[in-house]
Amino acid sequence: MKLDNNNHSVFAMYYHLVLVVKYRRKVIDDEVSARLKEIFEYIAPNYNITLEEWNTDIDHVHVLFKGHPNSELSKFINAYKSASSRLVKKEFPFIRKYLWKEMFWSRSFCLLTTGGATIDTIRRYIETQGEK
Repeated sequence: MKLDNNNHSVFAMYYHLVLVVKYRRKVIDDEVSARLKEIFEYIAPNYNITLEEWNTDIDHVHVLFKGHPNSELSKFINAYKSASSRLVKKEFPFIRKYLWKEMFWSRSFCLLTTGGATIDTIRRYIETQGEK
């Protein structure tokens, strides 16, 4: 596993983000997905976030990204949802007939941490520290 670093720390912080379209409307096609990804890649560096993997279904988005310890994840997600909602509705007018209100994304989201070791493996490692 490749570790990132800054002046005083070494880290590998990966996250799995799932965003769902409001009312689970089926509005994400390849063109919309590409634009949503482009917006993500534009905003992410401002929050020390790097896109690792992107995939969509017709009503939701899955994103694997890595961040830094100082990444403000909730602020980033809110900034992304706000900007992408505004831009996608403006650039793809057909979406407005499916979403009659101003929101593109559902208010909720799913954010999971990811890593190479399971929780049980880490728990056992910590429990056995100091033992011979």
